[in-house]
Amino acid sequence: MTSEVDRPEILTDRQQFEGVFKVVRDELVANGRVQGLPNDAIEWFSNNLDYNVPGGKLNRGLAVVETIRILKGCELTSDKYFQAAVLGWCVELLQAVFLVSDDLMDSSITRRGRPCWYRNAEVGLIAVNDACMLEGAIYWLLKKHFRTEPFYVDLLELFQETMMQTELGQLLDLITAAADKVDLCKFSLERHRLIVLYKTAYYSFYLPVALAMHLCGITHQPSQQDPYGVAASILLPLGVYFQVQDDYLDFAGTPEQIGKVGTDIVDNKCSWCINTALAVASPEQRTVLEAHYGRKDAESERKVKAVFEEVGIREKYAAYEEAAYERIITLIEVIPEGGPGEDGDIKLQRAVFKSFLDKIHRRQK
Repeated sequence: MTSEVDRPEILTDRQQFEGVFKVVRDELVANGRVQGLPNDAIEWFSNNLDYNVPGGKLNRGLAVVETIRILKGCELTSDKYFQAAVLGWCVELLQAVFLVSDDLMDSSITRRGRPCWYRNAEVGLIAVNDACMLEGAIYWLLKKHFRTEPFYVDLLELFQETMMQTELGQLLDLITAAADKVDLCKFSLERHRLIVLYKTAYYSFYLPVALAMHLCGITHQPSQQDPYGVAASILLPLGVYFQVQDDYLDFAGTPEQIGKVGTDIVDNKCSWCINTALAVASPEQRTVLEAHYGRKDAESERKVKAVFEEVGIREKYAAYEEAAYERIITLIEVIPEGGPGEDGDIKLQRAVFKSFLDKIHRRQK
């Protein structure tokens, strides 16, 4: 009989996923040695990877693995799990590229409870190059692990397209809500939708699922029923819904509830709340918003929040959430029930999208 001490440890999904990071990190660092880099450069790159890639919630990377499990309808073999996790870590590397760059552009102070990477001693503007190295690591890993797969080019194009889409979203955000200049005339609900669609929805929602679909052998179809088009038609609105939730919780959530102090108002963010308020504000209320939004003092923030309450942001959000949920459910129900088709091919399944929706519907943090 096996005693308690002799039993092998049962790893959580996160622990198993994190174990693959150690492998890909070591592969990337070893490649630096093969290239003949001196020890100080190798150490810098290794620190860049360790500091910026793991440590977050890992939702995007884990979503790749979970989606593949749902599509296949079974637990993955060790080889298939490793491939899925490598793709998941490529998504987390992409996230790291954006965070390192965004923190520098926004002059942010902390990230995940630590100083932003660029604020560490000797880093500074070298962070620009470090972000480029993190992006390069994605394509190196794709080549190493998927070069012989029939969907290799699809993976490359998907990451390249997603990078461009997210950078377009960042551009829209930067020129709409500059940190040093408040101009609410640039704000609108349509502008907000475009920023969220390009800056968040593509890489946070569509990318993980599309990667899983490629790994499962789902191919593009030249018709309105293209599974990738169907997936995008659900996941992109889901991503917008998710960000609207974030914007609302930044205003309405308590620090104990959401784990941080909301700063969208003082940071001049082009959030759903300010855009919804602007759309219905009276001339007097708009004057208050223009005078106090984006100002770095508690009294201005209080006055903006008072206008939000006056125009009924809480009630408008409740109505938005209900409508968004119903719309997404309707889109999901278009997908036929079931798993692999009669020919053994893996098909899209409602469970993939329900999994995402169930995690965020009426979330409180």
